[in-house]
Amino acid sequence: MKIIFIIASFFIFNITNAQIADFKNIDFTKADNIAKLNKGEDLRNLPLLSYKLTSKLTTKVEKFRAIYTWVCTNISGDLKQSDKISYKRKKLKNDSVALIKWNNEYKKKAFKKLLKYNKTMCTGYAYLIKELAFLADIECKIIDGYGRTFNANVETLETANHSWNAVKLNNKWYLCDATWSSGYMNENYTFVKNYNDGYFLTNPILFAKNHYPIQKKWLLNEVTTNATFLDSSLVYGETFKYKIMTLTPSKMNLEVQTNEEISFNFKVLKNVSINKVSLIFYLGNKELSFKIYNLENEKGNITFKNKFKWKGFYDVHLKIEDDIVATYTIKVNGT
Repeated sequence: MKIIFIIASFFIFNITNAQIADFKNIDFTKADNIAKLNKGEDLRNLPLLSYKLTSKLTTKVEKFRAIYTWVCTNISGDLKQSDKISYKRKKLKNDSVALIKWNNEYKKKAFKKLLKYNKTMCTGYAYLIKELAFLADIECKIIDGYGRTFNANVETLETANHSWNAVKLNNKWYLCDATWSSGYMNENYTFVKNYNDGYFLTNPILFAKNHYPIQKKWLLNEVTTNATFLDSSLVYGETFKYKIMTLTPSKMNLEVQTNEEISFNFKVLKNVSINKVSLIFYLGNKELSFKIYNLENEKGNITFKNKFKWKGFYDVHLKIEDDIVATYTIKVNGT
């Protein structure tokens, strides 16, 4: 099993690097600056907007970057629309034909509301990305599927609740999620703009940690299955910000004995100080840390170990700096 794990880890890490290496020589500064210079542009003339965002850029990936950055930083999330979409998707979860029909019809309504208020949710974000890309002669598709969050599609694929994009660049498909790049809803149900670049052209294995398409071909990898999607640790936007690939434990729900050693292993593609890595849990509102040991960072491969001394059920969170990046549930049985 250990040999299989090492091979699998090597395979995953190389796919991750391959995705980044595709555009490692591209400087997106100009594309990002063009997006900033066109802040607040009117959506009612999409051909003009697409032209302003892309005409001074030479490569399709830069053009798409300008479109993506502009959409993520100029469009706000709409909670009311999100609730309506969630309700309808749950209502039609057992009727895929009706769901697809409704979703296709609602895209038009969502786009009209987007044009008027510059507010939308996932369907609108994905639709706008697709339209602006089309006008720039970039092939782009809307992908519907299951978004995995702390309160949705955790244990089972309950309902299709999310939409994102696949874009074709240099004859290869890439994945991105403008909705989750743009910001988040806080505890007061207010949208907070907070651009997260981690969802832009994300490697497909990392993307599949919390995205599972209705059409499985849009996974763009042969590693993720329905079972592995649901079994894996719960990850968050910060996981994408740090470009973290959680490797072990491979499952979210674990059952161990007291004092049984658990090994944690994850890959990072950004510089992370091991002094900023911790394993925490909450007792009420109080944050407490587990004692971890054998903490090492070998070229971005971070490992450490932990033992649970006391019987019980724990929600365990992997934390880097001030951000929680993965969650596990661990049942500890007495020996």
